[in-house]
Order: sequence, then C-alpha cells, then structure tokens
Amino acid sequence: MPLLDDYNNDNVFAKIIRGEMPCYRIYEDESVLSFLDIFPQSEGHAIVIPKKPSRNLLGLNSKDIGRVFGAVQRISKAVNNSLSPDGIIITQLNGSAAGQTVFHSHVHIIPCYNERIIINHNDKKPKMDEEKLSILAKKIASKL
Repeated sequence: MPLLDDYNNDNVFAKIIRGEMPCYRIYEDESVLSFLDIFPQSEGHAIVIPKKPSRNLLGLNSKDIGRVFGAVQRISKAVNNSLSPDGIIITQLNGSAAGQTVFHSHVHIIPCYNERIIINHNDKKPKMDEEKLSILAKKIASKL
C-alpha cells in the first residue's frame, strides 16, 4: 500500500474523532486527541492523533506535526507523573511495511517498566479491561 494513498474516512481513529466509536480519552483540543490503546503494549499505552485526516506523517503539514508532538510531550509528562514508569517509548509508524495498522497519523506513548515485558506492536495483544482503562485514563488526565 503506497504511503500517500487516499485517506479512508472509515478507519477506527476517524470514527473515534467523529464520536462514532468510544475511547478512553486523556486529552483533547481543537487539533489533537489522545486516548488509551485498548490493546496496549504496556499499561498506560497512549495514542495521540491529529484531528485532521492524514494517513501518516507524510500527509501532515508542519504546523499540525508541531501540535501533535507538543501534545505527545504533554501526555508523556502526564504518563510519567501518574504512572512512574522506568522509561517511555515514543514511536510513530508510516505505512504497513513499517508496522502501521491504522491508517490515520498517530503517535504511540508506551510506558516501560523494569521487570515487565513490552508486547511487540504487531503481536496479538489482549484487550484491557474497560474499568481499568477508565481508571488509567482519568489518572493520566489528572496530571495534565
């Protein structure tokens, strides 16, 4: 699949932005939305997306990239202050060959903990309990 193919308005993140699918919201403003990954690689795995449609980073203008990464830093600080991980992975994938599975630009914020294994991005992951997701989202959001 070419990197600059047309944007598909039916992808899961577009549906979340439109309110057609639920999410465990951490942060939202006029340009970006952040929520927890329901199939996390680690406890507290957050996603930050631009609200403007774009398949990947190559389709965003520099101002929108700045807004997204400003939110990434803000959410990462909240993750750090609320969950006290030993490290944080920040990753952004472009195209299926790079591992992208949802074709809307997004950035992963993955807390890392000593003594806990990070699940590989493309491995099958269990869906996290909804009550736990809700509690985690509120805990992270409280540190913004």
